[in-house]
Amino acid sequence: MKITNVDAWVVVPDLGGLKDYQGEWQWTFVTIETDEGITGWGESSSSPRNGSLLTGEGVRAVREALVGEDPADIERLWHKLFRRYTYMGSRGFPTTIISGIDIALWDIKGKVAGLPVYDLLGGKMRDDVRMYANAWFGGCSTPDDYAAAAKRVVAQGHDAMKMDPFLEMQPYHTLYQDGQISAAGENLGCDITLAVREAVGPDVEVLIDAHGHYNVATAVRLGNRLYDESKIDWFEEPCPPEGVDALRSVRQQLRAPMCTGERLFTRWDYSRVLQEGLTDFIMPDVTWTGGISETKKIATMAETYYIPISPHNAQGPGQIMAGAHVSISTPNFYRLEHALDFKPGYDRYMTEPFNWQGNKLVLNGKPGLGTDLDMDAVRADLHPDWVAE
Repeated sequence: MKITNVDAWVVVPDLGGLKDYQGEWQWTFVTIETDEGITGWGESSSSPRNGSLLTGEGVRAVREALVGEDPADIERLWHKLFRRYTYMGSRGFPTTIISGIDIALWDIKGKVAGLPVYDLLGGKMRDDVRMYANAWFGGCSTPDDYAAAAKRVVAQGHDAMKMDPFLEMQPYHTLYQDGQISAAGENLGCDITLAVREAVGPDVEVLIDAHGHYNVATAVRLGNRLYDESKIDWFEEPCPPEGVDALRSVRQQLRAPMCTGERLFTRWDYSRVLQEGLTDFIMPDVTWTGGISETKKIATMAETYYIPISPHNAQGPGQIMAGAHVSISTPNFYRLEHALDFKPGYDRYMTEPFNWQGNKLVLNGKPGLGTDLDMDAVRADLHPDWVAE
């Protein structure tokens, strides 16, 4: 079997209740065709700032390195692509390109073998995949708003949810200024978190995403206050991802459990964090760090330190599906993230929708990823700046 074509498809998804982000985010799907008529698909999305348009062009740029190759050689092709741009850095943008390709190659391998991808990764450790809801809470602005919305999330069967309650920091989501927050902004965020905790009770996990906004002193103060007042279950990305030494300082002072890793790329970035015990949970992103292959390797590394993985998800259905196959086959698994508002968008682009059962995702056991892209829907929603070939 030989690869005959590799292509990318950048769509503008329906983000549900997140109307403020509509049009700003795109999802990039990857397809790999073979001379035996088997096609695999994956995802290389990167939002916001039109990142998915960049990764789509990146996928097309490496096409010539893949056409004519045997798609079964996943490991060799991963390394071929990883070293292709080594002189300007192989982690980040290049690994996002690799991710969608790697996922699609695993889809092909599963279809050829007649087995789901998780069987090729060692089989199931569990019968389903535990989830947590990235609730976003679009349209909420007061503690009462958040409390009511959190109750609705629990009513849907969820026992773990994530939010960023510090509304003042939203303009700095991808911009670090001085790492500080005003007293009023801090108090509102803490009041929101306490309202959510009181609304959902002690048995529902409340996870806080700090989005890498803060300097060390601010991160420590916020994380400890949230833990003392609201018993949060983790404090995520307290400092910008480049600051491993800052992470260590926060870790030494923080009372709340800590999670990090959505902006760490490949096992080499995770190695130091794990060796130095700088976190309680890691959250590799299967569409950014190098696909199914690399996420599974990172999970195995973390297993030796008894650190659970909780794959990051804030993009499209390929991210959920690939992360689920790794998660169901991994011993040291905590939960898989998904965005409640994105559920209609997930299903639109797949020939078979996800099987959600409360706080769990059940995989169908079919070969490969278990479902194919609905190419009619993909073509109908192409980004206006994306030209289909």
